[in-house]
Amino acid sequence: MTHVLTDGGALLFHPVRVSRRWILARGARHPHYSAFVRLVIARCSVDYDGRLTAHLPSALRLLIVKADGSVLVHSDGGSYKPLNWMSPPCRLTEQPDKWTVVNKAGETLTIVIEETLSDTSVDLGIDPGLVKDGVEAHLQVLLAEQLHLLGDGWRLIRREYPTPIGPVDIMCRDAAGAHVAVEIKRRGEIDGVEQLTRYLELLNRDPLLTPVHGIFAAQEIKLQARTLAEDRGIRCVTLDYGAMRGIVRDDTLF
Repeated sequence: MTHVLTDGGALLFHPVRVSRRWILARGARHPHYSAFVRLVIARCSVDYDGRLTAHLPSALRLLIVKADGSVLVHSDGGSYKPLNWMSPPCRLTEQPDKWTVVNKAGETLTIVIEETLSDTSVDLGIDPGLVKDGVEAHLQVLLAEQLHLLGDGWRLIRREYPTPIGPVDIMCRDAAGAHVAVEIKRRGEIDGVEQLTRYLELLNRDPLLTPVHGIFAAQEIKLQARTLAEDRGIRCVTLDYGAMRGIVRDDTLF
C-alpha cells in the first residue's frame, strides 16, 4: 500500500467512507486527503539513510503520520523531540512488516515492524494555532519592521514562516543573502532554544534554504539559555521593547 504525503494532508489509512463534501469542508487541499493523524504503537527498528546514516535498534515506539505529511518516530523517554522523522512532501510505502518513507531529496526512513499493539486514526479538527501573549506578538511585529537591529542590509522573507512542526517567528536574509530563522520570546529560556534548534534542524534539510542560521531574541535571556544557544551556534539578541516602540525612558537625558 502506498500513501503520498504532502503538506496538504495524508491519505486515509483505513476503509472509512467519508464524503467528498465533508473532506473539502475540513480544509483539505485535495479531495482524496483528510485531516486524520495516524498513531501506531509498535515494536520496531528504524534506519535512516541520507546525508548520514542512523540506526535505532528494536524497541516499543510510537509512530505518527500527521495530516501535514510528517512521519515521526517517538519513544516514551528522553525528550519530547522525535527520535527520527521525515518531513513532507514524502512517499510512504507500507508492507505488512515494513514502512519505507522517501522524501524529495531521496533520503529514506525504513521502519521494520515486528509487532503492532495499536493502530488508530484520529481527526484532530482544525487547529486555531498558537496565540502569543500581547508583548511577544508585538515584539515579532516590531522586529520584522526593524530588522536593522539584527544587522544592516537584512531583508524580511515573512513572519510566521511555516514548517511541519510549527511556524518560525521571522524568516529573513542577512546582508550576505543567507537565511536566518529568528525565534522571539518575552523571556528567553532553555525551552525556547530547544524550539529554535528543532526548527533549524528541519530547515537545514531543505537544499533550497540551507544553510539556515539562528537568532534567539528576547527581552531577557537566562544565562543557561544563552550558554546553550551559543554552544549550538545560535546568536542571542536582547530586545528593548520600549525603545522599539519609540518610548523614551524617564531616566535618560535625551
